[in-house]
Amino acid sequence: MRRLAIVLGGLAAVLAPLVGSLGTSPARAATGPAAAAPVDVVQISGLLDRITLDEWNRAITRAERGGAQALIVQLNAKGAAVSATDVAALAARMQSAKVPVAVWVGPSGARAYGRAAQLLGAAAVTGMAPGTRVGSFGPALPGVALDLGPKPDELRSRTVNATEARSRGVVRNALTDETVPTLRNMLLALDGVTWQGHTVQTTQTVTASDGTKRVELVAAPRLSKIGLLPQLMHSVASVPVAYLLTVIGLCLLLFEFFTAGIGVAGGVGAVSLVLGCYGLLALPTRGWAVALLVVSIVAFAIDVQTGVPRLWTGVGMVLFTVASIFLYRGTHLSWIALLVGLGGVALTFFSGMPSMVRTRFATPTIGREWMIGALGDAVSAVDPEGVVRVGEGQWRARTNRATPVAVGGRIRVVAIDGVTLEVEPEEGAARDYRERRRPAEPATPSEETRA
Repeated sequence: MRRLAIVLGGLAAVLAPLVGSLGTSPARAATGPAAAAPVDVVQISGLLDRITLDEWNRAITRAERGGAQALIVQLNAKGAAVSATDVAALAARMQSAKVPVAVWVGPSGARAYGRAAQLLGAAAVTGMAPGTRVGSFGPALPGVALDLGPKPDELRSRTVNATEARSRGVVRNALTDETVPTLRNMLLALDGVTWQGHTVQTTQTVTASDGTKRVELVAAPRLSKIGLLPQLMHSVASVPVAYLLTVIGLCLLLFEFFTAGIGVAGGVGAVSLVLGCYGLLALPTRGWAVALLVVSIVAFAIDVQTGVPRLWTGVGMVLFTVASIFLYRGTHLSWIALLVGLGGVALTFFSGMPSMVRTRFATPTIGREWMIGALGDAVSAVDPEGVVRVGEGQWRARTNRATPVAVGGRIRVVAIDGVTLEVEPEEGAARDYRERRRPAEPATPSEETRA
């Protein structure tokens, strides 16, 4: 009997939770909405370039494979830096996706222009936040049918706000409001959309204890962002950043050429120039304008070595201004970026660089003549070129290949060639190297006697 009681007690302990759950399940269903499958959200901001285009495609794939009901693309793009064929391929991918792809132009202040704006015509649901604009579609995308309203040609070169876009049929959703101010409203706009035989459910009607009904969201947004490194390269490929990085890189490399520092300016300039060139390659730039930027820096360099802004400085400024204004096709620099670039270059080459050169080579304190015959130390190996310290400053130096100087070795200045010192070791210099710079000394009487 005791064993029977133990067995029955164990069965009761196992069955009690199951019976309790069966009895309470209707009550729990009445207290709140049941969760539904999530809705993926991806942010696309800036020009639609290769990085954001690939992220858009990956977001569709993630939504299809990750069990999402739909995908919302939060768009803020003033154009596209990829070809019309690439954008058309993305539009076709949206139309054939297994889940509906919605496009929301937001938040307030966002823009959708050019080929990027035409992707609204491939979306299952579209919406715009207040204070946003779309339009300037440009030529139609090849090989794909888009729903941009009955008169898309009227927006090929002009833009409209959210209210007019809805009245023209550019924006399509079931909400009665003219705008979709938040992401939550975009989730509401997706409710009930049927796509490839499946209906999206983002809301559920809940009846309260007093009999009133309310609509609650049951589909949570699942946010995703571009990775850190792709986001960095996307930022580099923006119109103002690519321009300013290129200009900074060119100026720092020129500064490094006229100084004898430890290479910090040159290193930073090289990195800036590489990143800037990547951005220019990703953007629609004019080749002749890029070449004009380089030529303007060469023109500046001609006068920098004299220490006085003259004709070539003016020529360089004119060339630099023309190149900056016409650098991009289909888009342009903002006034802020243009003024920063022009103002920075003018300040650098009309004042900063000439003053640096005059201070280094034209003052009595750091002149040229007194350095002939002066002693110094090698900061880096001079073999055949390096950096030496003479007096209180560091200088670029060059020596004969037959007389290299190790780090820390003592040197003597024998000549000056432009901004470079020609040096030799204090002791043990090659005879042929010295003989090119000083006349042979007459033999002493004792040497003549020994001879």
